[in-house]
Amino acid sequence: MRVGLGFDLHRLVPGRKFILCGMEIPCEVGPLGHSDADVALHALTDAILGAAGLPDLGSLFPETDPRFAGAESSLFLQKALEMISEKGLALYQVDLVLLLDQPKLRPHYPALRRRLADLLGIPEGRIGLKAKSTEGLGVFGGEAVAAWAVAVLAEVHGA
Repeated sequence: MRVGLGFDLHRLVPGRKFILCGMEIPCEVGPLGHSDADVALHALTDAILGAAGLPDLGSLFPETDPRFAGAESSLFLQKALEMISEKGLALYQVDLVLLLDQPKLRPHYPALRRRLADLLGIPEGRIGLKAKSTEGLGVFGGEAVAAWAVAVLAEVHGA
């Protein structure tokens, strides 16, 4: 078994779609970034890459590369899953913590978990998903969204 940790943070601004786990969540603000700025998928991708000893998201998909402008973060995640497969590894489990004050995510948990299961190719029972609020304190008090992710990889026998 291998374990990786990922993190991502984006400023929230008006006029941007709020994309999370590859889904649009209704909100008056959205994360600012070069791609779709999906903090959940960015953190998960980095956790997966880190567990496999591969370069991080920013090294593989630099924000200075115009090919990735507005890109869906699910593409980065799929590439990471392909890369670990080539190393004889498979994703076993993930745990994701989101820190934000808006939008409230609890009503979206079932859909977010289903979407993650589809993207990651693992059962919903191996996906931890939690959202925490800062209750208005600090930079996250409505100004930013952050995500921490842990990924557990297993060696594929016969690879």
